Amino acid sequence: MSNLDRQAALSVCGGRGFVVAEPVRELLTPRRVQLGESTEVRRLLPNLGRRMVGAWAFVDHYGPDDIADEPGMQVPPHPHMGLQTVSWLHDGEVLHRDSLGSLQQIKPRELGLMTSGRAISHSEESPRPHARLLHGAQLWVALPDADRHVEPHFQHHTDLPTVTAPGLTCTVILGELDGVTSPGKAYTPIVGADLTLTAGAEARLPLEADFEYAVLAMSGEAEVDGVPVMPGSMLYLGCGRTELPLRAASDAGLMLLGGEPFAEEIVMWWNFVARTQDEITQAREDWMKGDRFGAVRGYDGAPLPAPALPPVPLKARGRQR
Repeated sequence: MSNLDRQAALSVCGGRGFVVAEPVRELLTPRRVQLGESTEVRRLLPNLGRRMVGAWAFVDHYGPDDIADEPGMQVPPHPHMGLQTVSWLHDGEVLHRDSLGSLQQIKPRELGLMTSGRAISHSEESPRPHARLLHGAQLWVALPDADRHVEPHFQHHTDLPTVTAPGLTCTVILGELDGVTSPGKAYTPIVGADLTLTAGAEARLPLEADFEYAVLAMSGEAEVDGVPVMPGSMLYLGCGRTELPLRAASDAGLMLLGGEPFAEEIVMWWNFVARTQDEITQAREDWMKGDRFGAVRGYDGAPLPAPALPPVPLKARGRQR
């Protein structure tokens, strides 16, 4: 999924100096962003109070939306570099196309993982015809410096491993949880998991003390470490935890995001993750005028133009924490 903000701001993220080294309960308020004609997303990362969680650098939650008489998701071809995109659905389908020639329909609880590496472009759209409901999350993972120029590639996994407890099923989307590892390629110590709880369930999820964590509420009524989390909100948990208490007042869906704190500082703008403003400027120029990001074949529409870069130099803007 693209960042379609036409006033995209340069942000400096990462660096362990901003990580909370102890357990906290920090409820993040989403920013509402229009994505195309009929899809509104709730943006949890980057957030004014929190830029990253481990290597997770971008989190959008959308739906559930009734798109029976709507076009649904329509994101034209756009570029990415220096990151991975993670597509995760609870309802509906998304048709992925990219400049490598990939064409894949992603269904609920299937992993669509695109590693942009040095450069890739892709589009996302609701297929025609499509299901009535669309509900899911789109997430980005920042690539470490040693791997951010890898060859781009796309993975689609329909059979993901699970961890279970009474009233709780955890599908491991990326990384490792409780000794279970996702088949998706990860470049940093990380975890992404989909948590399904039945009404009345109480459970304790094992965590890594060196990781920082957050929980995104997808649906239902649940408490995370005693804090009620409503759908579309995210609770940042800090580091230093070895387990996480969960309780569900109704059937509920959550996403656990975590990882080793990202040590490197990154520069993020529009759909690019880089290390310097010069890299961002060059990537924008390459998308508008060059062939570095390739072409997406088969999408019925024009590629997405890049927004204007902000006029104030990044070093004068500060870290925007």
